Amino acid sequence: MFEGGVVAVHEMSLDVNDKEFVVLVGPSGCGKSTTLRMIAGLEEVTSGNIYIDRQLVNDVPPKDRDIAMVFQNYALYPHMSVYENMAFGLRLRKLPKHDIDDRVREAASILGIEQYLGRKPKALSGGQRQRVAVGRAIVRKPKVFLFDEPLSNLDAKLRVQMRTEISKLHQRLGATMIYVTHDQTEAMTMGDKIVLMKDGYVHQIDTPLEIYGRPVNKFVAGFIGSPAMNFLEGRIQKARGLTFVEAQDGMKLPIAKKDNARLKGYVRKELTMGLRPEDIHIAGPGAASGTKVKVRVEVVEPMGNEIFVYFSTKRDGNQYVARVRASKEPPVGKPLELVFDLSKAHFFDNETEKAI
Repeated sequence: MFEGGVVAVHEMSLDVNDKEFVVLVGPSGCGKSTTLRMIAGLEEVTSGNIYIDRQLVNDVPPKDRDIAMVFQNYALYPHMSVYENMAFGLRLRKLPKHDIDDRVREAASILGIEQYLGRKPKALSGGQRQRVAVGRAIVRKPKVFLFDEPLSNLDAKLRVQMRTEISKLHQRLGATMIYVTHDQTEAMTMGDKIVLMKDGYVHQIDTPLEIYGRPVNKFVAGFIGSPAMNFLEGRIQKARGLTFVEAQDGMKLPIAKKDNARLKGYVRKELTMGLRPEDIHIAGPGAASGTKVKVRVEVVEPMGNEIFVYFSTKRDGNQYVARVRASKEPPVGKPLELVFDLSKAHFFDNETEKAI
């Protein structure tokens, strides 16, 4: 809790297993960095307890928690060489010189920065500086590594490269890592377990595939996935099975038989259907089975191996997106027939926004 009674993180309960890679992800202001700083001891915990290796650390100073933190802004000493930056913390702990040298050179070898040990930070690229910051954490051999959005200052290509490097580092060290990011791609590709947060609340803790395939509510469904899940507002009607009737356009979409049992209590009630872009296909030979829908193409984004097709239905002012195989681009402003694979649809209660 901060001044003025502002609660940054509400009743969070999280277990991080030994050697696990856990990612805290969510929009800005959701409380993920505050959570990391509380684990590190940089923020005071006003209620609840934090344990590291079964030791209560609420009142333990950061330097005695046996953690190592990698920040967004590298935090390297500009007047020191790479070697000196990595060795500095060990010298403060008064480790023998040969132990310090062994640890620094081992970390430099792991990160591929042996040739830069004599350079100053200003002579390094952004990616090399971040490697030095990670190396400074590695040499401490802590119980827990904490990463606070370490890749956000890098360009797109370097982010992908460093993402892979950190994942490989986790496997090589067999270390426990907690990683904070606002980038859902980083969360999905790096984490053994994802903690998805919003407004200080944890909405779901699960593996990447479970969060993607079985989101617990509308927020989770819309946050995870790029492009984001399409949401259609409507209600359920009963006539030879159940049908979802889209509110503005009156578009009728038959509910898959597997979903009839869980939706029969929502007949004549308003709810939201969610359909991921990859579950919408262009109609034609070889297209997946499903319900055909005529739409108007608004924007086409070729991505190389696939195409994002943004479209609207007849009278619905909302825009949706399909993620289709790269072939012939559909013409913008023209009608197009799409196939909705409704066996993959998600449904959400409009009042609670929880998944049905």
